[in-house]
Amino acid sequence: MISLTVFTTLCLAFWGTSAAPTNSTLERRAATVYTRCTVPNTVALTFDDGPYSYTYDIVNALDNAGAKGTFFVSECSHSFLHRHTTFFADTRSNSKTETTVRHFAPLGLVCSSTHGVVCVDGCIYDQANAARVKYAYDHGHMIGSHTWAHKDLTTLTWDQIHDEMWRVEQALVKITGAYPAFMRPPYGNYNGQVLDASGIRGQGVVIWDFDSEDSLGASVQTSKNLYDSTIGSHPSTILALNHETIETTAHQVLPYAIQKLKAAGYRLVTISECLGKPAYQSVVAPAARDSTWHC
Repeated sequence: MISLTVFTTLCLAFWGTSAAPTNSTLERRAATVYTRCTVPNTVALTFDDGPYSYTYDIVNALDNAGAKGTFFVSECSHSFLHRHTTFFADTRSNSKTETTVRHFAPLGLVCSSTHGVVCVDGCIYDQANAARVKYAYDHGHMIGSHTWAHKDLTTLTWDQIHDEMWRVEQALVKITGAYPAFMRPPYGNYNGQVLDASGIRGQGVVIWDFDSEDSLGASVQTSKNLYDSTIGSHPSTILALNHETIETTAHQVLPYAIQKLKAAGYRLVTISECLGKPAYQSVVAPAARDSTWHC
């Protein structure tokens, strides 16, 4: 028998913004926030902002080492190589904001979505990206939600938060058949309303206790040093933040980290395994591609 929580979340995933519960529709039970693993001697290597062209390389590196990872995916990859602070016009709000903008490459992969978000390497529904998500899933790695357009959820209304959540949930159910049990908020930002929304949707909120700082422009050596320092302190567990959109992370930092972590005796597992909780709320057959597969 399907549980009320799973039934509710499946309905939310397919009905959309109009299904965002009002204050009186469902009891608000705030989601649990996980900042560290709870199963001793485990490391959860997590990768944000995909799917992207390095997904296969990351999955293969993990597979070859007998390791598992967790991929928090969104509408489209936000791949960048260098960061600097500048003023830019936000196409969603028509306001100018000082923010960190990262230059991306190759330029031939840039596209603009209908929601005003600049995507790199296409939409999650594109053939190549859907195949990347499915490849990671089929190889036993965990897929989680990073919401749709990588917006700071703490700046959104109740309905807007649910819109960001259900869009990517719907995509993941179509592509893999799996309804995620975990969500990572963009930038790691959340507030009470975000936790209430996640709780109603039956999802835990995953943050981290280790940052490779790859998204902050850290050099390969800096990221390696950060791993070395953390491993050297011998914590019982590590929940590591990485980004699958960064070439040096996929090809230089990850192989190094895997070798060092395994040598230290850690088991490299998914978020589900490191918390001792199910990865998905439900799993059904993937959907056939149709006209709804678009961003």
